[in-house]
Amino acid sequence: MSLTNELVTWTWEKKCLKAVESLEKNGFTALYCKNGAAAADYILAEADDIHSIGFGGSMSIKDLAVEPRLLEKGKEILNHGAPGLAAEERLEIMRRQLTCDLFLSGTNALTLSGFLVNIDAIGNRVGSMFFGPGKVIVVAGRNKLVDGDLATAIQRVKDWASPPNARRLNYKTPCAETGFCCDCTSPERICRVVTVLERKPKFTDLRVLVVNEEMGL
Repeated sequence: MSLTNELVTWTWEKKCLKAVESLEKNGFTALYCKNGAAAADYILAEADDIHSIGFGGSMSIKDLAVEPRLLEKGKEILNHGAPGLAAEERLEIMRRQLTCDLFLSGTNALTLSGFLVNIDAIGNRVGSMFFGPGKVIVVAGRNKLVDGDLATAIQRVKDWASPPNARRLNYKTPCAETGFCCDCTSPERICRVVTVLERKPKFTDLRVLVVNEEMGL
């Protein structure tokens, strides 16, 4: 590792650890992971004695490549993004994710003060993060960290997450073409449900893995 990369990694580590400290003060179970491999190992260990696992459509979780490894262990995978599903099948899987044993998701932004900020088109992902599953694990790559207030975090999502996600999902929105949010009125607008988790939801076992690696959008 070059000196430049070493110093960059050190700087990000300090920011990740600050986020972990803040999350713990806010009641979350939080863990620093030096890389994605460490996060994947944690998830696989936590999934060892459970059956059904919901996937919230997160690119961060997809980057970890845990789904095939969980299938090998005989777990029931609830992934509404699996190819070949009809619209009603996708909705049924989304509903089942609300009561699965373990729900896996990323987050669109994580402030250094320990707030999780997300924007959804449907709300199924954030709904499963708040209440229902037996356990929730949220993965936040260092690129999701925001050293600022909620307005800065929301702007981060609209600048860096919503446009590429709209393009990935083939939504016909202005941002999917231009790469810039224009607060559109498109029928396929992706920014519809804005949520902020300031504290751990009262009855939800929610863990946050803060990873010193860029993950997701």
